[in-house]
Amino acid sequence: MGGRDKPGHDGQRGGGLEPAYFTAAVYMMASRKHGTIYIGVSGSFIARIMQHREGLIDGFTKTYGVKRLVWFERHESIIPAIQREKSLKKYPRQWKINLIERDNPNWDDLFPALMREAGPLSHLQDPEPSL
Repeated sequence: MGGRDKPGHDGQRGGGLEPAYFTAAVYMMASRKHGTIYIGVSGSFIARIMQHREGLIDGFTKTYGVKRLVWFERHESIIPAIQREKSLKKYPRQWKINLIERDNPNWDDLFPALMREAGPLSHLQDPEPSL
């Protein structure tokens, strides 16, 4: 599994770069498992995901109820993030589903864990119980 094909790489996937060390991310959001998929890019990743989740942005994600962060890839600058977003949009839907399911087979919402790991309020949250 290549690093660029995992949620959040730099491409750094989910882990690897703390928010202070990356300025952009490309991401996929979904309405539900195998539902509507949205691909986006942002220089303010956490804020942008929050806007989508709260329905603060008129457009595709609000219209189709796309609020679940299912995949993301962090980048150190916006240029490679934009290039990656454009590349992802060209792939067929099944390829995107395979990319999501490689690391997130249940299409879980990754946002709560992201906030727990690196969010501005992470110090206020209870740690996840260990198994």
